[in-house]
Amino acid sequence: MQFDTSSRDSQGTSVTPIDPQSFDFEQYADYAKALDQKVKPFMESDSGVLVYRRYRVAEVFADGCRDMKNSLSLQLAALQQSMNYKADVANFLEPWYGIGSTPAAFGAEYIWHPGQAPATKPLFDSIQEALDYDILPIAETEPGKKTLEYIDYFLETTRGLVPMSMSDIQSPINAAGNIVDISKLFLEMIDEPEKYGQFLDTITELILEFLLKQRIMIGDRLVLPGHGFASSRFMKGVGLSDDNIVMISNASYRRFDAPDRERLGEPFGGVAFHSCGNWEKKIPAVKSIGNLVEVDGAFSASTDPDPNVPEAFRDAFKETGIILHARMVGDSTEIVEIVKRIWSPGLKLIVCTYCQSPEDQARAYDLIHEICQ
Repeated sequence: MQFDTSSRDSQGTSVTPIDPQSFDFEQYADYAKALDQKVKPFMESDSGVLVYRRYRVAEVFADGCRDMKNSLSLQLAALQQSMNYKADVANFLEPWYGIGSTPAAFGAEYIWHPGQAPATKPLFDSIQEALDYDILPIAETEPGKKTLEYIDYFLETTRGLVPMSMSDIQSPINAAGNIVDISKLFLEMIDEPEKYGQFLDTITELILEFLLKQRIMIGDRLVLPGHGFASSRFMKGVGLSDDNIVMISNASYRRFDAPDRERLGEPFGGVAFHSCGNWEKKIPAVKSIGNLVEVDGAFSASTDPDPNVPEAFRDAFKETGIILHARMVGDSTEIVEIVKRIWSPGLKLIVCTYCQSPEDQARAYDLIHEICQ
């Protein structure tokens, strides 16, 4: 299989939005609680496998996020359909409103291109310019306010019966590249390392404050790690997208980034790391995060044009207690072949599938559990 460059979202599934009044919230709450009972022993074990059929709706993570009622209707349709797919972890709601909430604290405004997720442009040519800005708490920015408004609306409409994650906040280094021109940002990392570290620390505190506010609002409906990860009330860690790691050295990541990740993960039981693409060479840097609990990567060509090598991640994370969350777009035949390469006793593995039919998902589910005994 090859990556489909014509696809709007290689991991997306189309749904027809539904009226919340037609959704059986009690049924879904019971369904999610039942699957939680599969998650609990996995989390308590040193080795094992879970299967998660992720139901990602492309519009929710594009311009469909602009309307909270439409976003909820699309996400509820996804939850309803997801119950037809054999899995060990339930899907959840996410109050997603773009990834520009941290840049907005530095004055960035959303740019809405038709059919696209909201974008921002870097506003500063130096770190000092950014630090001199009258920085706002994220909760006081337009994207921050919208995210909190979505949480309120989702909770009120669902009567608090449906599991929900926090919004996708992105890591400090991802946010930094959307605040200061990224080429100049990395030059200053070399030329003015103390100032660079101060900048990342400032961003980290902004993000942490906003995450804690969301956690309070969501309360006991909160599932972790959130966003692209299989998530549950029994899981832990805050999910962070850290794609810009591929542009810095392992030594720089250990020095500047790993301590801030630990700070962000501390209130949530640790850090769940994500990067797109092949990040095999960054494994040593990622493992330097002291409270790392989970890592995520793409493992099929249909998921990412440069997928990760299964054996490298198997050998790096088996017998560590760190969960490997492996995304695999493709049919059951392709998924099973990858699982055969990635599985080893002593590994804690979550296979994230996107099978197009319930029948193919059931086949994948049964074979994955047969392989990973």
